[in-house]
This record gives sequence, structure tokens and C-alpha cells, in this order.
Amino acid sequence: MQRILLKAKIQKLKVTGANLEYEGSLTLDESLIEAAGMIPFEKVHVYNISNGERFSTYLIKGVKNSGEVVVNGAAAHKAKVGEELIVASYVILDEGEIEFFRPQILIVDEKNRPKELK
Repeated sequence: MQRILLKAKIQKLKVTGANLEYEGSLTLDESLIEAAGMIPFEKVHVYNISNGERFSTYLIKGVKNSGEVVVNGAAAHKAKVGEELIVASYVILDEGEIEFFRPQILIVDEKNRPKELK
């Protein structure tokens, strides 16, 4: 049997931009993607803490150490500059892998810089 578990999560991200004209995706500071163990073009789920909206998209690498968090395309209707987000990715594991697996939880500061990795 296989199960879907949380692989990585970034908490308390503040939206720095929204671009309706882009075709889709979420642009994240490259240092945040790396610190959370995520990769560009990985599917992510985005949870807007500020308004309760939820959507799925994929990651695009933003400028390293810039703190940028830009919601692109139609999803830009679901998040405004200054709102807080959680970005999560998931993994499918076999039963034998679950016992030893631990997700990476990254908490950021008010400027979207890595603060704590759990």
C-alpha cells in the first residue's frame, strides 16, 4: 500500500507580488525552495492563511535571497500583496518508507527569509 504524506512545507510566506498576465505558477525565492527541499516545477498546494483560499500550481525559481513570493496567472485572484501563505508539497511513499520519513517544515521571518527548519 502507498500513502500520500507531507514532504515539505513553508509557513508564513508574505505575498510580494501578483501577476495576472503570467500563464500560471508561483514564483518563490530560490533560497526558500532549496531550504525546504523543493525543486522548480514541483507541484505545490498553496493555502492562503489570510483569506482561506486554496489552489494547486507549480514552483518557478525566483531571485535568490530576494524574499520574492509572486502569485501568477489566474491564482493571482486568490492572493494579494501582504497576505500570508503556506506552500506545501506531498510525496507518495510505500508503507516501509513511512516510519523513517520526516517532512521538512520551513518557517520564514517577516521578510520571507528562512528563520527555522524543523
